[in-house]
Amino acid sequence: MMQRAMQLAKCGANQGEVPVGAVLTAGGRIIGEGFNCPISTSDPTAHAEIIAIRQACKGLDNYRLPADSTLYVTLEPCTMCFGVLVHSRVSRVVFGACEPKAGVMISQLNLSQMPFYNHALTVSEGLLACECSAMMSEFFKQRRAHKKAQKQANKAQNGGCQ
Repeated sequence: MMQRAMQLAKCGANQGEVPVGAVLTAGGRIIGEGFNCPISTSDPTAHAEIIAIRQACKGLDNYRLPADSTLYVTLEPCTMCFGVLVHSRVSRVVFGACEPKAGVMISQLNLSQMPFYNHALTVSEGLLACECSAMMSEFFKQRRAHKKAQKQANKAQNGGCQ
């Protein structure tokens, strides 16, 4: 399932989106999947996890997910996505790479261990972590190189003046 999430993340990267992919399963089958697309949809909530959960809930015609649901995602979820995981009743989250700046399951906070939520979920980290992390690093390396090339082209076009 994480390999499928990585394929989805690559689809997003090919569209200029940050490469995060998610696959949601229940009953031994995929019930939802998605990749980051906030840029192309002009929707700041269009994270991979939310796209997968929306798809699953629509298919099940229920805003709550089955008790055996597992979300596989290439990157540690953010605060917004964690809230949706709780509200939709995802049972288990398996993520690849840690998100050191904004991850809320391990890196910055451990929200899944907070006692005040009305739903508890299990968290597993590090599945294909190196591969997931490398994909992110490569994406941002290419993005920086592209921006640098654009800046140099603009500078040359303006005769060296900005």
